[in-house]
Amino acid sequence: MTIEKVMMLIVGTMVLLSAALTYYFSPLWLLLTAFIGLNLLISGVFGFCPMVLILRKLGLKHGCAFRGCSAENQVS
Repeated sequence: MTIEKVMMLIVGTMVLLSAALTYYFSPLWLLLTAFIGLNLLISGVFGFCPMVLILRKLGLKHGCAFRGCSAENQVS
């Protein structure tokens, strides 16, 4: 599995978890959603994502997130 796929799984899970915690417990859990959104913005603008560093240390590689990507699009 590639870093990109794992990132999508983690972010999607965290947003859904945040929504459920907000609904069942407290609106303060929306701060988690805001934190996730801020991290996505920082990653998009500056190219820095702490989770990617962690996933690299765990041995995951970069690759295409979706099928149909050619080998030249992959970053090693």
